[in-house]
Amino acid sequence: MDTNQYLEMFIEESKEHLQACNEHLLELEKNPENIAIVNEVFRSAHTLKGMSATMGYEDIANLTHKMENVLDEIRNSRLHVTAELLDVVFVAVDQLEAMVLDIAAGGKGKLDVTDTVQKLHKIETGEEIPVAATTAEPAVINEVAQDNWLSYDDYEMTVIEQSVEQDFYTYEISVKLREDCLLKAARVYMVFELLEKMGDVIKSSPSVEKLEAEDFDEIFYVALVTNEPSEDVQKKLMKVSEVTEVLVKSVTIEQLKKRNNLELNNVEETPVIENSVVLVEQKQQTEEVKSAEKSTSSKNNQAQSSKTIRVNIERLDILMNLFEELVIDRGRLQSISEDLHNSELDETVERMSRITGDLQNIILNMRMVPVDTVFNRFPRMVRQLARDLNKKINLEVVGAETELDRTVIDEIGDPLVHLIRNSLDHGVESPEIRLANGKPEEGTVVLRAYHSGNHVFIEIEDDGAGINREKVLKKAISKGIVSNEVAQTLNDKQVAELILSSGFSTADVISDVSGRGVGLDVVKTTIESLGGTIDISSTEGKGSLFSIQLPLTLSIISVMLVELGEEIYAIPLSSIIETAIIRASDILNAHNQKVIDFRGKVVPLVFLENVFDVPRESSDDEFHSVVLVRKGDKMAGLVVDSFIGQQEIVLKSLGAYLSSVFAISGATILGNGKVALIVDCNALIS
Repeated sequence: MDTNQYLEMFIEESKEHLQACNEHLLELEKNPENIAIVNEVFRSAHTLKGMSATMGYEDIANLTHKMENVLDEIRNSRLHVTAELLDVVFVAVDQLEAMVLDIAAGGKGKLDVTDTVQKLHKIETGEEIPVAATTAEPAVINEVAQDNWLSYDDYEMTVIEQSVEQDFYTYEISVKLREDCLLKAARVYMVFELLEKMGDVIKSSPSVEKLEAEDFDEIFYVALVTNEPSEDVQKKLMKVSEVTEVLVKSVTIEQLKKRNNLELNNVEETPVIENSVVLVEQKQQTEEVKSAEKSTSSKNNQAQSSKTIRVNIERLDILMNLFEELVIDRGRLQSISEDLHNSELDETVERMSRITGDLQNIILNMRMVPVDTVFNRFPRMVRQLARDLNKKINLEVVGAETELDRTVIDEIGDPLVHLIRNSLDHGVESPEIRLANGKPEEGTVVLRAYHSGNHVFIEIEDDGAGINREKVLKKAISKGIVSNEVAQTLNDKQVAELILSSGFSTADVISDVSGRGVGLDVVKTTIESLGGTIDISSTEGKGSLFSIQLPLTLSIISVMLVELGEEIYAIPLSSIIETAIIRASDILNAHNQKVIDFRGKVVPLVFLENVFDVPRESSDDEFHSVVLVRKGDKMAGLVVDSFIGQQEIVLKSLGAYLSSVFAISGATILGNGKVALIVDCNALIS
């Protein structure tokens, strides 16, 4: 059989299964008695073994088989989950990942895994890990007995995730009516009325329409978001007349995601599922209802999977490039239409603008990727680094579903690695020091992402020691980064930003983790090359917060076109606060700098004609046009001749020869064929 045609699919799916193994193993370390998690890892390993054996990659299949044996011992209650056992399994996953990456790079997927195989065999036979009974059995029964009642679409999952973030509970509720109930719709109405008083109903099965039409047997299911305990919910619902049974099951986001994955992958049944049949065979009608729902859900999921295809990112790049040319031509057509004043042409151009606008949104959304694709590598990294540093650290990930352009996603991985390693090594203290300072021995690092306007913010926050002002200043002075005189004038925020300087490190000992002075300066350079900024705030003894601001996309941006003499410049709207026209008499002088009083705040003025040496005749205008821009908490007023208007433009690089031009981030071609330079506001605000 020619397997080459399936190679790309094998590589992508293998990466997904290995990532799932990593995530579930980290969960298992926190909940070692939860056999359901072991089953998830087992399924991923089993699927990977089958795929690799089919493709002829025996080393992957053999190693996965040994890993499977250990997992089988755990789920059959013959082994305890320990950190030492997980260390070996993590090594096996790393080696599997290395082999898959070798295959992706054109290799044969060969690797010497003899040592790992021997360790797994010893664990399996009990030579290193003592065989002991486990109390996880009830958890399995509970997990299975209540089965998978509901499935959720992306919108419903988002609502549930947001509710969890606000400390609400999510319950799946099974309500059973009497078999001889005559007014089922009325009972359903009473149940829903009670539920809506307690919280928000997210979903029901069957649908509300079918429930109102009494198109169901005696059982229906509801998903509820509430802040009431499950016992209260159950007691209140049992008071509804002709309700004979109410089961309330608390569910988590992780469980729901696992469930969706299981239904989608259609993997082979395991003994856990067989147990569920035994548990519910006394309720034959209930089982029939659930089976019908499972069948329907499975068909729906199969239909959904058939609507999803894998597209090479290079094809999306080509599509984006072609669309960028279309945007330029659209601008040209709009310019011609304004000159000719032809009503039919105006109407056609307007319609074309609407269609290309919709097309632009679709193409940009196609390129958007959740930051989870970057974030998912960090829990494993933090675990290993914490063990290496002998620290106890809990990583909290918030907002992993936040989306960014693929181009930005590809670039932010390394900067985030540096920042997290910095927080773990320099920020979070050892357990002994934390306890002595009255803190819990386990430190917390929060990795957070969220949208704000046309930007995405990524924050790394820790509850560690914070930045030692004196230590940073002493190092900065010794390195010649600042002088003694300047050091005395710096505020805490400015001192904190000194750690972003090239070659700067406060580590006393050079180690594998840090101390070489390479890292945070690279972070700053990379973030700024993406059109973003990095901000640091720290309180000594309490912790630090690194905040990265990034643009949603780097390809097509909205700008304000302005005139300087006979030249046109573009200022990104994402940097603009507002525009204003001021009198020349309102301009003041402070410390050899022209400033204005903008709503009680002193804002320095930057005359762009001087910055860019724009040739023009001298003039003493009574009024000046000013574009007020922001960089973090700093502001500046850019003085121009006049405003032209807003426009969406395609950002083009100036090329290698002009890459160092001050305060210019790129160029664009306007509708009239002229080139406009794009102003880099960050460079103008010091």
